[in-house]
Amino acid sequence: MREGQRGDEAMEWYNLISLGGLAGLLAIAWLLSRDRRRQNPRCILGGMGLQLALGAMVFLTPGSQRFFLWLNDLVLRFLDAATAGQRFVFGPLALGPGQTDADGNASIGFILATQALPMVIFFAALMGLLYYIGVMQWIVRGFAWVFARLMRISGAEALCAASNIFVGIESTTAVRPYLARMTDSELCTILTAGLATVASTTMGLYVLLLKDTFPTIAGHLISASILSAPAAIVFSKVLVPETDTPLTLGRVAEFHYERESGPIEAIINGAMAGVKLAVGIVALLIAFLGLLGVLDLILAAVGHGVGLWPAGADAGASPIAALLGRVFYPVALLIGVPPADAALVGEMLGTRLVATEIPAYQRLAAAMADGQLVHERSSVIAAYGLCGFAHVASLAIFV
Repeated sequence: MREGQRGDEAMEWYNLISLGGLAGLLAIAWLLSRDRRRQNPRCILGGMGLQLALGAMVFLTPGSQRFFLWLNDLVLRFLDAATAGQRFVFGPLALGPGQTDADGNASIGFILATQALPMVIFFAALMGLLYYIGVMQWIVRGFAWVFARLMRISGAEALCAASNIFVGIESTTAVRPYLARMTDSELCTILTAGLATVASTTMGLYVLLLKDTFPTIAGHLISASILSAPAAIVFSKVLVPETDTPLTLGRVAEFHYERESGPIEAIINGAMAGVKLAVGIVALLIAFLGLLGVLDLILAAVGHGVGLWPAGADAGASPIAALLGRVFYPVALLIGVPPADAALVGEMLGTRLVATEIPAYQRLAAAMADGQLVHERSSVIAAYGLCGFAHVASLAIFV
């Protein structure tokens, strides 16, 4: 980080800008609403209040801050221990930058395929085991009960939104028996929650990408995933207000889970699901980043031809990155990023939209390592803003 970080202590007033940005985003959702008159004040106020309360716990309450720092350290130690499998399979290729194994082999640098993606497989297997023994059902039901009571939404959509905190879009299987009879508003909530949250299977990947430059990233991503669930409910209900009576209104829906015959089968099934997810991530990155590279080449050629891209411009500069930075600059300002960093954070937000969140988080890690971000709050806001599944590639998965 550059020397401008020293002024971050005097920038707490930017929290008011972030609060105003939250209201501004809500106003945009209201303008796009299917029915602006039939809004549910309890859902909006309850969801916003829950977000503010959780945010205050993370950033303002000393005891909670210590808890999240402890949780962050615990996750990092857990991830380090969990790399035993990938180190056995890939050897030195699994060593992160600066690491050395017992035989004296040194890391050759960061390799996404052998250092980060295997963590997806591990977490998928772990989640399979936790679901088998019933731990995750208990936690998810707790969150679902809070969402349903506080925001007065149906039990099925509350259960699905709560599941999204931990398992991503696969959470729809938890409410499979209710899908056929869901209202339009309930279906909108399920889709919005799926796009707004990230699964724990991929969260470990993001932590590995950022832990060297952002030591507290694990705690921030955990809180971001939790905060995203009530936010998704609020915005979905503003966009598509409930006009019917949901089947599970007033009660928490039953958790649908097809239990394996034993814990080993649960681990194997989870690992196989993780392999499928990891291969899917690789395929998407190869396809979309390749297409973006071709588009960059075309835009650069056109820009040089018409004089929009100067002939002396940096050969490594990306026209798409520059364009995304300008398009998402207002969004970055709206969520509280200082103007000095808004273009760069806007570029990251745009990259997440068109090329998934993985290259966006890699861009954040590189920007922090090179000191390109002037203010520390910009990196924190970027970490929260990038935490989600809302990108072009996800549309095919939902369809």
